[in-house]
Amino acid sequence: MPLIGLGTFRLKGLENVIQAVDAALDCGYRSFDTASVYRNEGDLGQALRQLLPKYGLSRSDIFITSKLSPADVGTGARDACLKSLAELELDYLDLYLIHWPGKQGWRSDDANNRAAREESWKALEDLYQTGNIKALGVSNYTEAHLAQLLGSCSVPPAVLQVECHPRLPQTALLSWCKQNGVHLQAYSSLGCGDLLGNVEVCKVAKIHGRTPSQVLLKWALQQGVGVIPKASASQRIRENINVWDFELGNEEAGLLKGDGTEKRYCWDPTGVA
Repeated sequence: MPLIGLGTFRLKGLENVIQAVDAALDCGYRSFDTASVYRNEGDLGQALRQLLPKYGLSRSDIFITSKLSPADVGTGARDACLKSLAELELDYLDLYLIHWPGKQGWRSDDANNRAAREESWKALEDLYQTGNIKALGVSNYTEAHLAQLLGSCSVPPAVLQVECHPRLPQTALLSWCKQNGVHLQAYSSLGCGDLLGNVEVCKVAKIHGRTPSQVLLKWALQQGVGVIPKASASQRIRENINVWDFELGNEEAGLLKGDGTEKRYCWDPTGVA
């Protein structure tokens, strides 16, 4: 699984998807992240079919991730995954994640969420056994959710995808993942764009002659955390993958954390039973 992938959240329209995928393949991206709720699986699949031959690539050269919608957690998991495969026109997904630990329409504190998660996982384990999914994972799970999963699963999760950046470093989760053989992958590495103008981030970027986004992505990568920055402009797509030829020092990494106050820009799963 490549450490850097192209995120496609809010990437809409076939023409826009083709343009982004073309730019990404051209500069070396080989991983693409989508989800049922993004409503662009069909466009991504079509873009890849059109563009892979242009770069002399085949299906086996790329890594595709999709995710189970919260609306389909529980009894709908199997059909939802097969629908994603059909939309993408693929025989298999490299990685399939449960997008959220609760079921859409249910209260976060509803104890039935746990049973629905377990039912979903068992359905996905069946698809793993038949080769429709090469690896299973979860998104937005807490340590408690992960411990419950390990206590009931036959196939352990390979990946945990969560919001992660210097203002939400997820230190405990990262430690848990390393101890349990789970790869942590970050979304919202740029703090939904808010961190791009952060004084400390800009200071470190200036030291290295880099952009704030490159510094934020490098902060994660140096810890072995994967990143899936979303971008549509070719210049930004290229910029985001051009992060391998500089290193952040310990003092700089500490500076990025500011005063240590954590800030979450996206969804908070801690209250999901």
